Amino acid sequence: MIVFRDPSEIPAGFGPSVVAIGKFDGVHVGHRAVIERTRVDAATTGAKAVAVTFDRNPLEVLRPELCPENVVSLDRKIELLGDLGLDATLVLAFDRRLASLAAEDFVRTVLVDALHVTTVLVGRDFRFGRGGAGTPELLRELGPQHGFTVDVVDDVHIAGARRRVSSTWIRELLAAGDVAGAAQMLGRPVSVAGEVVHGLKRGRELGFPTANLSEHTDALAPAEGVYAGWLVDHVTGIRHPAAISVGTNPTFDDVERSQVEAHVLGESGLDLYGHRVTVEFTDHLRGMVAFEGMDALVAQIAEDVTRARTRLGLG
Repeated sequence: MIVFRDPSEIPAGFGPSVVAIGKFDGVHVGHRAVIERTRVDAATTGAKAVAVTFDRNPLEVLRPELCPENVVSLDRKIELLGDLGLDATLVLAFDRRLASLAAEDFVRTVLVDALHVTTVLVGRDFRFGRGGAGTPELLRELGPQHGFTVDVVDDVHIAGARRRVSSTWIRELLAAGDVAGAAQMLGRPVSVAGEVVHGLKRGRELGFPTANLSEHTDALAPAEGVYAGWLVDHVTGIRHPAAISVGTNPTFDDVERSQVEAHVLGESGLDLYGHRVTVEFTDHLRGMVAFEGMDALVAQIAEDVTRARTRLGLG
């Protein structure tokens, strides 16, 4: 997949294209439905399948006090979009200049002049242009004069769910530690990737060494607690079963920030320092609590490991 960082990077002969526009934070099953429709429409007409997205949540510029955390980082979002078979993604820098661009000018300069769009796909609640004046209805009005059609994609609902799939709902599920529910919305396991760094080595002292991820990860971690899951080593490609902790270690109260650390089950001598790894969360085991004394903590960790093995089908 080609990644353009500005409309000026798009070659003059690029297109025609079928374009899906959105924040695509998390690239969840609702977004995937839009992208799949984009690919099908493009294949039918021989056009390029393109996503147009932004380098940050527009609220970061417009209403920073209301801006939520991103479900995934920009790099991870681009990677996930690339996995869906798009020909290209245009990542627009959302700044004051773009925020002040009239909706009609956005359509003309980005969609028509740069991408030579034939079909635009958006969700029902999509807004763009200065003051959010751009709507699916406005796109339909502008389409005939610029030679494109508009396809408004319906919301996606998970069977039995009470509301539509959204990045907001995924954040709520992660905040509640419901990694199984969030995985349903994402269409893939909840995961974070980062480099394994040196920690306080307290897990090793307790007999349960852990791989500690740096604070710079590529996705929003679930709530503080203990989880069953997997650690995927990007260097070796091996997928290891793991018991995972997210939190600040309240028993010792000497960790300033919440961190993700994974204890690989059954491999005490594994050296992962400096490796980039992905930690996948499959089941929530318990919340994070402070224990009175080392013996109680070690006993609980041993129980966590046993439960993790059971949840992962390891007996």
